[in-house]
Amino acid sequence: MRTEQTENTQKTEGRNAVLEALRSGRPVEKVFLLDGCQDGPIRSIVREAKKQHILVQFVPRERLDRMSETGKHQGAIALVAAYEYASVEDMLKKAKEKGEPPFLILLDNIEDPHNLGAIIRTANMAGAHGVIIPKRRAVGLTAVVARTSAGALNYTPVAKVTNLVRTMEELKKRGLWFVCADMDGQPMYQVDMRGPTGLVIGNEGEGVGRLVKGACDLTASVPVKGDIDSLNASVAAGVLAYEVVRQRMQ
Repeated sequence: MRTEQTENTQKTEGRNAVLEALRSGRPVEKVFLLDGCQDGPIRSIVREAKKQHILVQFVPRERLDRMSETGKHQGAIALVAAYEYASVEDMLKKAKEKGEPPFLILLDNIEDPHNLGAIIRTANMAGAHGVIIPKRRAVGLTAVVARTSAGALNYTPVAKVTNLVRTMEELKKRGLWFVCADMDGQPMYQVDMRGPTGLVIGNEGEGVGRLVKGACDLTASVPVKGDIDSLNASVAAGVLAYEVVRQRMQ
């Protein structure tokens, strides 16, 4: 019985992710919920779906397990319009509308969907105006990314660009400075990130690629006191993003 995904839709899984997809106004075709489940989060999903006249179907756990791509559906899966990538111009426009200096997060070599989802969630909470990823050697906007972002993907623009270095050079002409996360960089407290800033994050294994690193204006490191030499990419992104927040609040 093929009532699930079409080429123009994808699955959003997890109670928070489904609820935020409904609240954000994204086109939702149908919601599948665990049969017999009537707790608070499920009732909230049903209430929101009914307000929008979206079909809700209660199904056995086995059906949800078969549908799930993440293995962690929490009794809730929605079929929603596939995520659309934003443009970098959309992000600059968003910053201008808010009257804020642009704050973008650029990701190089991030291939783990959990890391990407966590970074998108942090970007939203820290007030970043968007996340930029390259087309090659990078994970895209999958169901796992959506679930890990806990709904933030519905609100945070993500752009996919052909050439990260070229995009950075174009943004420099618009006044942005790029700060590369690097363990050998200046301590982050000494790097001025109050103006238009692009924060560049690489993976914990290889870090930021040579060409991308060469296009950055500054490097910033997270002070560490432990015995290992690198942070998880999403953790590093979170610490540095909130250093941007701290500086801009002063």
